[in-house]
Amino acid sequence: MISGRGGLPAGVWALGIVSLCMDASSELVHALLPLYVTGVLGAGAATLGLLEGIAEATAAIVKVFSGAISDYVGRRKPLVLFGYALAALTKPVFPLANSLALVFTARFIDRVGKGLRGAPRDALLAEITTPEQRGAAFGLRQSLDSVGAFIGPLLAVGLMLLLANDVRAVLWAAVVPAALAVAVLAFGVREPAATTQAIGRRLQWRDVHVLGRAYWAVVAGGAVFTLARFSEAFLILQGAAQGMSLALAPLVMVVMSAAYALCAYPAGLWSDRGDTRTILGCGLGVLVVADVVLAVSNTPAGVMLGTALWGMHMGLTQGLLSKLVADAAPPRLLGTAFGLFHLVSGVALLFASVIAGLLWETRGAAVTFLAGACFAAVAALLLTFFHPKPVP
Repeated sequence: MISGRGGLPAGVWALGIVSLCMDASSELVHALLPLYVTGVLGAGAATLGLLEGIAEATAAIVKVFSGAISDYVGRRKPLVLFGYALAALTKPVFPLANSLALVFTARFIDRVGKGLRGAPRDALLAEITTPEQRGAAFGLRQSLDSVGAFIGPLLAVGLMLLLANDVRAVLWAAVVPAALAVAVLAFGVREPAATTQAIGRRLQWRDVHVLGRAYWAVVAGGAVFTLARFSEAFLILQGAAQGMSLALAPLVMVVMSAAYALCAYPAGLWSDRGDTRTILGCGLGVLVVADVVLAVSNTPAGVMLGTALWGMHMGLTQGLLSKLVADAAPPRLLGTAFGLFHLVSGVALLFASVIAGLLWETRGAAVTFLAGACFAAVAALLLTFFHPKPVP
């Protein structure tokens, strides 16, 4: 196993750079999409919530099949590469779209690509690291992913100012980093010779029991945590509602991603040495504060503060949940385990985003974020019953 910087395998860094490039592309689009859908195409917040929820749920459902297929064939990289390539091919569709249906189709296919790559990539990352490195490895990938999510909206802001708010022209810029991500993955990531112990083994219902109670406890915990938040698209809408211009609204995602990137790797290192429940509890506590700040803020500065706290919550929890999945799942079912985890989390995100969209339109932004704070507080209480244990 070739080591990169910080003692982690070089493949971890390469996968992180791939995530950085693709997220820069996707978040450039995502930063402008809420305003494009509601402003240019004339859809409402409930439609946006449904669009985002279905898109993420689609990705989650596909992850189940891609994870199981990667276990069956004993290869991860081909599926990962196909998923990234599919997402890259959708990027030119967004600036060409002239209807909500076409935007929806492109977003749907983009999320199918995310679903195809997600579970096999996470399984591959777990397999090229030791258990003692997994927190740092998943944290590093999340950090680099978030750096991309920082760069994408920043590019959106700069190009919007440079191109006089021409959204379509700015969306074309997303094509370049997406293509770069595919190239780095194709030539910079090497797959272990024997990826899985389950080559040729079909997914069977009894695997649900084989995965074990410890794994399903992590899945249940991840679902509850996901219900406590909703699509970040609503952060952008809140920024615009509190006076941020069309060109500057993507800065909301810049702030969130910067906080995410700064917290994810240290949180991963912490999780390799410390109590996971403490870290998750801190993350939920930060989310409660973030939601309250966003609910009561009536200035762009207040929205930025709440958004930074939101990003801190993501950094504290998302990489850690991936580590817990890898630790709790049998090695021969890693792809399946990540796929099922993402499926349950994606369905939870669909419900959360749809509820948020309906609350936004009927009760307003403040009630939407206060509801999120209540969900997060309930999740924090349920955390007292959460006792994840690794597979021996």
